[in-house]
Amino acid sequence: MPQSVKKASPRRGDPAQEEARRELLQSLAHTRTLINQAYGGFNNASDSDLIESYVFEINSLQARYNYLLRRVKELEGAT
Repeated sequence: MPQSVKKASPRRGDPAQEEARRELLQSLAHTRTLINQAYGGFNNASDSDLIESYVFEINSLQARYNYLLRRVKELEGAT
């Protein structure tokens, strides 16, 4: 890949980058926990409105998880 097109990756050990990465990883872990809880609620729900609400919640959380994962990859220079 030509050098002019390649994205510049931040230096390793950059404290600001490491802090941002750490926060993103914490958010990923928290979101993953919320997804698991939503699946648990979905599996135990019997009311159609409640089931529908869990489907929307799971989809929303998965979209957030994908966003956070993409941000981590961008930060690491692995787009």
